[in-house]
Amino acid sequence: MAEIKYESKIGKVNASAGSVYAVLTNLENLQRFADVIPQDKIKELEINRESIRFKVEGLGPKITIGIVDQEENKMIKYGAENIPIPLDAWIQLKEVDTHETCMRITIKTDLPVMFRMMLDKKMQIGLDQAIDMLCQIQYE
Repeated sequence: MAEIKYESKIGKVNASAGSVYAVLTNLENLQRFADVIPQDKIKELEINRESIRFKVEGLGPKITIGIVDQEENKMIKYGAENIPIPLDAWIQLKEVDTHETCMRITIKTDLPVMFRMMLDKKMQIGLDQAIDMLCQIQYE
């Protein structure tokens, strides 16, 4: 297995880094997107301020995603438990001015070479779609 890092494209939002940080560090705010989650794949979704728990069809126990580290207005790091492959993800924030913040999502994981070949493109597409979604949120 080899440690691999994936980075999204850079997204821009019309909000201060403080506003973006405040929304993304309270995971209850993700409740707004519960209706777009495919109900046939994700079951038993539980969201609270510090974590998200859900069951993925065919993957065993509930997966937990929670905040494991943060630097105010600059970075939020998320960790995952009960997943088949170790995974860390973080969102970096850089305020351009009081009404514009750039952000990027980074994922670090250990993948066997065979899985990497199958997942590289899908991971990049998924991260870029995630950053697009995050840029559409009203932060202020």
